[in-house]
Amino acid sequence: MSETVAYPSAARTATPTAVTLDLSRIRALVVVIDVTAVGVTPSVTPLIEGVDVASGKSWTLLQGAALVAVGTTVLRVAPGLVAAANLVAADIVPERIRLTMTHGNGITITYTATAHLIS
Repeated sequence: MSETVAYPSAARTATPTAVTLDLSRIRALVVVIDVTAVGVTPSVTPLIEGVDVASGKSWTLLQGAALVAVGTTVLRVAPGLVAAANLVAADIVPERIRLTMTHGNGITITYTATAHLIS
């Protein structure tokens, strides 16, 4: 297992640049998002996409629910899992994925997002 910090802890008010991870022989992906501070009414929505290496086209593997409060959210993608809306996708992990944290408004929210890659 290896870990990659996709978004280090920082207060953000706008959608940061998407992070693309090149994976090799990964069978499961766990993304841990730790929200540690929030403004009055923040909103950030995580999206995990597969990316086709040849064309650059992407497809949704898992879209999480909007995060609006302090807490830890764990998103999982792997074949054989039991799918759960906004939390778990029973799917193959492709060689390239993209993680995007889309901000719904300009309210400050502080979070870290770490990808745990399981071979």
